[in-house]
Amino acid sequence: MSEGLQKKLRSLPKAPGVYFHKDTRGNIIYIGKAAVLRNRVRQYFQASRGRDPKTEALVQEIADVDWMVVDSELEALFLEAEMIRRYLPRYNILLRDDKSLSYIRIDYDSDYPTVTTTRRPLDDGARYFGPYFSAQGVRQALKLLRRIFPFATKRVVGQKRANLHYHLGLDPGLEEHRTSLEDYRANLRKLMAIIEGKRTKIMKETEREMKRAAKAHDYETAARLRNQLFSLQNLHRQVIFSDKEFLDISKDHALNELVELLGLAAFPRRIEGYDISHMQGSDVVASMVVFTNGVSDKAQYRKFKTRYDRNNDFANMQETLARRFSGRNVKKWGLPDLVLIDGGKGQLDAAMKARDGAGHVTLPFIGLAKREEQIVIATERSNVRLDQDCLHKLGGFVSANEDFELVNLPHSTNVVKLLQRIRDESHRFAVSYHSVLKVKRQTSSMLDEVPGIGPISRKKLLRAFGSMRGVVEADETQLKEVIGAKKAALIRQNSKILLNVKN
Repeated sequence: MSEGLQKKLRSLPKAPGVYFHKDTRGNIIYIGKAAVLRNRVRQYFQASRGRDPKTEALVQEIADVDWMVVDSELEALFLEAEMIRRYLPRYNILLRDDKSLSYIRIDYDSDYPTVTTTRRPLDDGARYFGPYFSAQGVRQALKLLRRIFPFATKRVVGQKRANLHYHLGLDPGLEEHRTSLEDYRANLRKLMAIIEGKRTKIMKETEREMKRAAKAHDYETAARLRNQLFSLQNLHRQVIFSDKEFLDISKDHALNELVELLGLAAFPRRIEGYDISHMQGSDVVASMVVFTNGVSDKAQYRKFKTRYDRNNDFANMQETLARRFSGRNVKKWGLPDLVLIDGGKGQLDAAMKARDGAGHVTLPFIGLAKREEQIVIATERSNVRLDQDCLHKLGGFVSANEDFELVNLPHSTNVVKLLQRIRDESHRFAVSYHSVLKVKRQTSSMLDEVPGIGPISRKKLLRAFGSMRGVVEADETQLKEVIGAKKAALIRQNSKILLNVKN
């Protein structure tokens, strides 16, 4: 153990937080949480017969330790998940079984929102938080938070009375309208903010609401908010896994590397990623994903359907960026601090033409080429300045011509992992939207086979039954309610045609 590491271990605080083990090159190889950082981190360097070979291998590689202090075990639990998702340390993967991963699922947009845990997030419109490596810790955290922000965990079909959990103060009681859907969603927004590490902000907001309610002589609401505030203040006393605000962006390793490598003037708080998806020029769509402070911000995602179907990614990318930087959209969404294009020189060039045409020539633009994961920089137009010292420190090199620089970095570096996450998310979002449009088009073409069923009726059927399967399986009474008796009879008469096309 080096003298510098020994000195750091002596300075570890007796507080909850998240710790980062690093190798000799400064790469983060493991991230963990601790109720008491001093005790937990020092355990790695104590002689022990109980360690398995993988843990022994981890300890042998630790050359440095860093940490972030938080106010409670709850915040350490949530912060650990975010940090692991950012850096994907290889020992977190090696030391864990995928079956142990757990997510919090909040069905916020439903007419009966629920909060549950799951091991498989789906693209179903719900909001997911995680992954968490301690399923028991997540359950304990939700148990504590449910006392502060009551939520439903499941919807019982046919239930008309508020359940026992409502009378225990753990459920909103939507069945009997004890809480309005609007108020319940407001409560869920606070819960999601706590999960995202914004406890201090929510405490201040709750205190302001309490004072307003008291001033308006709404003492019942003021008392409820007071109790919420006290419970939030006492979260640091709660034991979650027993062993300052969510994140100071200046401590984010990947963003630090990105700023240093590209010579950016400030931390890119808003990074936007773009990708194009189509099938040989049909159903052409584009995605815009947003990462705020290095974390995906799904509420800010946007999708585009190009005005023309064409098998030309350069033209499609230029159209998308031109629309994104139109005056109306800049006013609604603001401007990014950095733009990442999924693709190489051609895609990046097309995107920058749209940027320059909209008058935002100073915005930094880079690309990420898929095959070698090279960072693509337009030498005179990307508005970044490659730092050679940082490039050398990260173990990279550059291949260049007159117009472009291709930056080659080890795939294990934090900055490459961050850019890959943004690129992969923009690709996923584009492909999911393309798939939806393709299915809708195919379904509409099936209904075209039925004489007498026009575009308005097709739209009604798809809205009512969701898919071709739903239309085929609907009985005549259900069809009558949507398109009338005459057209319902046409659908039933031609059900064999529909079944053959569907199959």
